[in-house]
Amino acid sequence: MYYFIINPNSRSGAGARIWSELQSVLDKKRIQYKAYFTEYPGHAVKLAASICSSDAAPLSICLVAVGGDGTIQEVLSGIPSLCSVRFGYIPTGSGNDFCRSMNLPKNPMKALDIILSDTACTPMDVAEFTANGQNCRFAISCGIGFDAAVCHEINHSSLKKILNRIHLGKFAYLLIGLKQLLLFPPVGISIETESGEKHFYEKVFLTAVMNHKYEGGGFQFCPEADSNDGFLDVIIVEGMRRPTLIFCLFLSIFGKHTGFRGVHLLRCKTVTVRSSKPLAVHKDGESAGICKKFTASLAQEPVQVILPDKPVS
Repeated sequence: MYYFIINPNSRSGAGARIWSELQSVLDKKRIQYKAYFTEYPGHAVKLAASICSSDAAPLSICLVAVGGDGTIQEVLSGIPSLCSVRFGYIPTGSGNDFCRSMNLPKNPMKALDIILSDTACTPMDVAEFTANGQNCRFAISCGIGFDAAVCHEINHSSLKKILNRIHLGKFAYLLIGLKQLLLFPPVGISIETESGEKHFYEKVFLTAVMNHKYEGGGFQFCPEADSNDGFLDVIIVEGMRRPTLIFCLFLSIFGKHTGFRGVHLLRCKTVTVRSSKPLAVHKDGESAGICKKFTASLAQEPVQVILPDKPVS
């Protein structure tokens, strides 16, 4: 039995249409499955918890998220015990950072074929995030700075809703991203790891805690990040003039930015980040509100992810 949690509003509303096509394949092949649709932000957390906690649920559940990177984050947050789940992912979002890092196809039909092929699973580290007294998990990254400010403004702007109606929602990220890149005021950031190591940085534009290489739709902020190495990678970008910052971000698409003066990389299992003033925070590209402090740490157990037997070309 396969359990699908679908975000029908992903990819500017195309998620529902894509699921209809996937459903036709499942029915044609007479696959046993149950489908659950999210209706509001945070709903996937409740759905995952309910599915896994049901008296009728098997000991090992094949749980598949159909949506964007934010849907993955919510589904993982709702699973009571990560070791009891085989996790599959079918991308219908626009960022696809999870696919980039895990070498999954971006084509939903090809992703479904991998899930149905009953291939062996690969363990993936999952991280836990705490801010504003709330706890959740994330798969890709969390952070504070100009990228989080983009996520926060997107959630509170009518621009994305307007552009979504004409299937151009991705342009909202571009426009708001350019605005934040030019106007975001750098701040002081302190970092503390589980070993007691402490750092303070002035005029920080970006602090990201990475479980995967990519975030933000293809920025390779931590090129050495590995979701199966038992560590989180942290990048801090500080003290740059705007033209240099823009060039640095451009090179990060190729992972060639780490030699810039002002780019700092750390590796740890737990990190606490404090800001000199309240700022927007994100987890897996979704706004996590406004705060001055958050903590990220590795969960005690990984999740088994269904991946292709050989790299996707």
